[in-house]
Amino acid sequence: MIYHSFIMDIFFAPACRKFIKKQPVPFQLVIQDEVDSVRSNPEIGEGKKGDLTGYRVHKFTFRKQLYLMAYRIEEDAILFCLIGTHENFYRDLKNYLE
Repeated sequence: MIYHSFIMDIFFAPACRKFIKKQPVPFQLVIQDEVDSVRSNPEIGEGKKGDLTGYRVHKFTFRKQLYLMAYRIEEDAILFCLIGTHENFYRDLKNYLE
């Protein structure tokens, strides 16, 4: 899919918004940078298969800890569903989607 040079709208699921709100400001800024990276290149994340078809996961690190950010590309928007560490991430994402 080709994305034109327009800026896509960004939406956050309640679980994602809650996670971001609880984080310290330096980490919130890193998350914002990663959201901007995804916004400028929505295909940056790895496409998922099976139960998670249609979702993409972008990986990034903060203070030597790997974090994953799950999102879905809609018509002209990106919906961020979940952010967290790798431990139980996919299980939590599946539970969130049910």
